[in-house]
Amino acid sequence: MPTTGRRPGATAPHPAARAGRRSLVCLVLCTTGGALAALALPAALGTALDRALSDGRVPWTALALCATLTAAEVGFDALVTLLGGTSTAVRAGRLRTALLDRLLRTEPRHAAAHTPGDLTTRLTANVAEASIVPVALAQTVAGILVPVGATVALFALDPWTGVALLVGFPAFVVLLRALIRRTSAAATAYQHEQALIATRLTEALDGAATLRAAHTADREHARITEPLTRLAAHGRRTWDVHGRAAAGAAVLLPLLTVLVLAVAGLRTAAGALGVGELLAASRYAVLAVGLGVLTGSLSAAARGRSAARRLDTLLTLPAVPHRSLTLPPDGPGTLELRDVAVRRAGQHPLTGVSFTVPGGTSAALVGRSGAGKSLVAAVAGRLTDPDTGTVRLDGVPLDGVAPERLRHAVAYAFARPALLGTTVRDTVTMGPDRPTERALADALRDASADGYIALLPRGADTALADAPLSGGEYQRLGLARAFARGGRLLILDDATSSLDTVTEHRIQRALSRHAGVRTRLVVAHRATTAAAADRVIWLADGTVRAVGRHTELWRDPEYRTLFTAPDAPSGQAPAPAAPTGEVTR
Repeated sequence: MPTTGRRPGATAPHPAARAGRRSLVCLVLCTTGGALAALALPAALGTALDRALSDGRVPWTALALCATLTAAEVGFDALVTLLGGTSTAVRAGRLRTALLDRLLRTEPRHAAAHTPGDLTTRLTANVAEASIVPVALAQTVAGILVPVGATVALFALDPWTGVALLVGFPAFVVLLRALIRRTSAAATAYQHEQALIATRLTEALDGAATLRAAHTADREHARITEPLTRLAAHGRRTWDVHGRAAAGAAVLLPLLTVLVLAVAGLRTAAGALGVGELLAASRYAVLAVGLGVLTGSLSAAARGRSAARRLDTLLTLPAVPHRSLTLPPDGPGTLELRDVAVRRAGQHPLTGVSFTVPGGTSAALVGRSGAGKSLVAAVAGRLTDPDTGTVRLDGVPLDGVAPERLRHAVAYAFARPALLGTTVRDTVTMGPDRPTERALADALRDASADGYIALLPRGADTALADAPLSGGEYQRLGLARAFARGGRLLILDDATSSLDTVTEHRIQRALSRHAGVRTRLVVAHRATTAAAADRVIWLADGTVRAVGRHTELWRDPEYRTLFTAPDAPSGQAPAPAAPTGEVTR
């Protein structure tokens, strides 16, 4: 992540305000040009009529001007439609890119504060609505310029017609103000319920197997659809606001038009206005009361601003800070944690954690559920920062290394890996360093994934959607991705919890081949995994209870209770069963 010149904590300009500035400027110019053409046309028509009546012949020059103005108005309107759609699409794309970039650059714990369903709603529906705001405001320029210009033209033709028009303006301003305020409130409530439905639906999809096993699909369906009643109410409220505004405009605007025309007719009868000027006054009266076109653009702007406020919470997520330090190019991968402490919601899940893993060796993190194993693994690879203490890799503080550089040095495998990409090959080779075909084959072999990959219709080029994968096969692909990444530090966060003991033994042998080349930090739940490590780091209540060889620690009866009996190494006493395969600790 490149260093920027902004002060820490400074908020970057909203991407929706930066994207497509040229097209937005062109859009404003086109709306202004269309408005000016619309304003000039009534005067040109009136002039043409007066010349025809006074000269008794067709005023071709004036008619040509009227035709040109009409063509200009139509052309500008067409360009406004084209530029508006293009600008909105470009803005939405750039805004989504900025949001995803911010989500990926922040610590995972900050992004995890928003549920997947809520994030999906913000990145889709809310981005689409927020992207319309600049276009809606640009189109409002014409919506204001035309009636204001028409009002000025009426005063220029005859002050009395202008005064007649102004009689109803206060009522119309009140109407527009109420529309904007009520639309914004209804849109905010609607977007909240929309996100709630998406969140519950995502949760149900993730737990579909559990719902089937528990026979609670009907209850879950009711929970997901429960906000629909409120969603419908907010939707009806929005349409009610629009309906009331439309009804008010439908009554007020025609009355204003009739009043202006009546005054203009009386002024014509009195000789103050000519026939051509009467025609122009009638056209300007229609344009002046055209403030009704503002309701659509202002309503869209109000909904978009409500959506933009929901996006601002994502755009202000803090990026992971760093300095300009670099890791030594030939470093062995020595990992050091010194007095590391982490605070979360007033609790202290980690306190005073200190240990060293020499370069090229392996260490197993063991402990009961809640001991802080996954949090230590996250701190060790800088997926999160400690509140106090330091984490160093080959003597360099991790918070001083740019994240994209650090990802070249550290590879992760998780209990529930996210398989991204279109094909099996895509998901295994995803990362900053694309491996060679040989490296891909070696990674699949080391993860014991080569056997079932070979049985797929197109091998590694099989689409993920066409590759039925069990939980263990998911984990093996995640392991293969970590093996293929290279780097000096490999962190396995419970990445073998769904594997059978035979497959795990094969992977342990593959890991041993990395000895002296990569440092391995493994969250372990099985005695076999701990026994295979060069050292064991025993965590209890968020601190390090002991560090040593597995055989040394096994003498402690409490240590033995951490492992299940079937996985106890041969020649050692069986241990009472303990939970395994946990995902969050």
